[in-house]
Amino acid sequence: MAPYESDDNATAADAEELRSARRRKAARYVVPATVVGIAAATIGLVPALADSGDPDLPKISAQELIEKIAASDVQQLSGTVKITTDLGLPDLGGLESSLGSAAGSSGSGDGSSADPSTKLTELASGTHTLRVAADGENRQKVSLLENAAEYSLIHNSKDVWGYDSKSNSVFHTTASESDGKQKEELPATPKDLAEEALKAADKTTSVTVDGTAQVAGRDAYRLVIKPKDEGSTVGQITVAVDSKTGLPLKFTLTPASGGSAVVDAGFTQVSFAKPAASTFDFTPPKGAKVEEGDAAKAPERSEGSEREGFGKGSAPEPGKGGPEGLNVIGDGWDSIATFDTGGQGVPSGSEVGGDVGGFLDSLGDKVSGTFGEGTVFKTRLINALITDDGKVYVGAVTKDALVKAADAAK
Repeated sequence: MAPYESDDNATAADAEELRSARRRKAARYVVPATVVGIAAATIGLVPALADSGDPDLPKISAQELIEKIAASDVQQLSGTVKITTDLGLPDLGGLESSLGSAAGSSGSGDGSSADPSTKLTELASGTHTLRVAADGENRQKVSLLENAAEYSLIHNSKDVWGYDSKSNSVFHTTASESDGKQKEELPATPKDLAEEALKAADKTTSVTVDGTAQVAGRDAYRLVIKPKDEGSTVGQITVAVDSKTGLPLKFTLTPASGGSAVVDAGFTQVSFAKPAASTFDFTPPKGAKVEEGDAAKAPERSEGSEREGFGKGSAPEPGKGGPEGLNVIGDGWDSIATFDTGGQGVPSGSEVGGDVGGFLDSLGDKVSGTFGEGTVFKTRLINALITDDGKVYVGAVTKDALVKAADAAK
């Protein structure tokens, strides 16, 4: 079947309609703030290997497909997913070891491998296989399958558990009402990722329907989102939308520089049947070390497990620890976030030394302009300019766009 394009591009009004639909609905797939990052990287960014032909589906416009996504109300599912991420980063093996040692010395201790935040770096490159399950807003499970080991993240009612079988370590925290409010601002499912991308659907963006596909045995429409801005590093985003449920099944982001996708992600198998209640049950194994994510709780011991509280400084308080004076230059795909570190530039790799120093040198390009001198740290998607006087410019834009922004701000 030949691909087709809709004659109408989605507009800012369409994106606003999509956001309004989200606000009208009760929050679903609620994931506490401590785990939402890994949920976004797992449930939402996954490649579908089951593409097998172009199904013959009724023609649909981009606006109609966006409305279908907004109306999607899937609350129960299970399946197998894969995520392939290629940011163009060098081998992180040595750096990960260095960072892990640093975290162990200042973080929460021996059981830190079960904390979901420690798994994010593993998903920054390579291909990973996961199993996912969800049953409404109070029950979700994501399992990252590793060599002879498994990491599971489980949300069951008010309890959130992280379990690393390799180290027999457990992380525990509780969901709260505030977590649901924070969830609304953070992408945690394939649908959330598609909606975040569609927020850019304005005059700087082309949004069209480009044919059909089959993902994990499901017939789907292909929604293509393309920036019109030449300074963006994003080539296009393709979202495969289930023709029956409106649920995004596949998310692929291709860089403007060409080559393989930066993120190629989607379900390889999916079922919308209600998962068994036992899927979300978890009891810490005997002898496991359990860390409590709530630092306010006093350390306690329970039969068969050891509980430890977090040490001071293990995690910043909400709203603290981020850059002050953050501003955004421009809009749409060319927008650049900028802030001032207070005059501290980036040390060279030779000054830092070791694996971290080599990593910095491999990423950085020295640049100069009216603003002075600085270093651009680059990936295939996000680039950041840090000037020698400590100003930072970061965005999904080219190196030239960052230098131009720094010159204009001088």
